[in-house]
Amino acid sequence: MRKLALALSFLLLSSHAWALDVAGVNVAPTVAAGQKTLSLNGAGIRTKLFFKVYVGSLYTERKVTTPVQLLADPGEKLLRMNFVYKKVDKGDIVKTFAEGLENNSPGVARSAEAKAFLSWFTADFVAGDTVDISLSPDGTVAASHNGKALGTVRSPALVQGVLLIWFGEKPADGGLKKGMLGQG
Repeated sequence: MRKLALALSFLLLSSHAWALDVAGVNVAPTVAAGQKTLSLNGAGIRTKLFFKVYVGSLYTERKVTTPVQLLADPGEKLLRMNFVYKKVDKGDIVKTFAEGLENNSPGVARSAEAKAFLSWFTADFVAGDTVDISLSPDGTVAASHNGKALGTVRSPALVQGVLLIWFGEKPADGGLKKGMLGQG
């Protein structure tokens, strides 16, 4: 009986390390960001006109459930977009990011750092592509597309602005916001 109880305990403890499947995307329970290992905070699906565009995942050092907690959290964060739609034009992504910045942090939207951030996205995204946006406590924003670095800029205001694209008062997708905050 003790062996069975011990085996069940290990099974329950290890269940947190299993990947989550969202819209056919295997969402990892943890990711490496810099020198840290971040845990999946939550995930959801970005939809546009009933089409699934990408699975969005938020990774953090500590669990957060509200935008206020997320914005106040001093730890590393990573936003991951796993594209599931056949093709998303680079112009549409840049336009959506620019609108998200303008709708939620207009002062940041007009900054040189925001313009630099938007300039990184020069390729279309297709099903199977992964885009990571890393946000560091020192104010560094970095992005990669399928593991290839797109750019890096240091701006604490841009870190907040990028987070507000998804977690602000006017997010691009309210369901995705809830999912990444673990409320979906």
